[in-house]
Amino acid sequence: MLRGIDVSAYQPSTYDTDGLSFVFIKATEGRSYVNPKLSAQTKRAREADLVVGFYHFLWPGNLTAQAEYFVKHAPEKAGDILAVDWETTSDGTHATNAQKDLFIRKVKDLRPNNPVILYCNRNYWLNVDTTSYAGDALWIADYVSAGMPRIQARWRFHQYTDDPLDRNVADFKSKAALREWARKA
Repeated sequence: MLRGIDVSAYQPSTYDTDGLSFVFIKATEGRSYVNPKLSAQTKRAREADLVVGFYHFLWPGNLTAQAEYFVKHAPEKAGDILAVDWETTSDGTHATNAQKDLFIRKVKDLRPNNPVILYCNRNYWLNVDTTSYAGDALWIADYVSAGMPRIQARWRFHQYTDDPLDRNVADFKSKAALREWARKA
């Protein structure tokens, strides 16, 4: 298992990269928010030779516009991983299954040289999701032992804690294997 983290504007641009193979960086949310630390956090990841992913926090509505907004702001490099963060918004709503699926498909169309994956928590995967569509892979949040999420579905990334920050593992034998998957997915 490979170790990684995910970061947003809440974390410093000089986050610790020791022992990490990958990082997911929040790029955008809805159609109006861009992570103000996106460039610096990306630079830090690339300088540490990490596999880099970017995620978009999905809101209901205007899915094509959100997908376009995400790919406009997420740095474009073949092999970077793109993710949709599907969960409850600050106003208590969430995108529907159809909206989540449409967003993933639209991002895949807009960025054919990048794998596009779904991030959600265990409750969403088991109780909200009705299509099981995760694009190229599932990134599941379930705060249990690293690499042992309580789901039956095939997953590639597992967020297992958010204390003191979001820590993840990836189900790959090596960083080279993760890079190869991301290049071909």
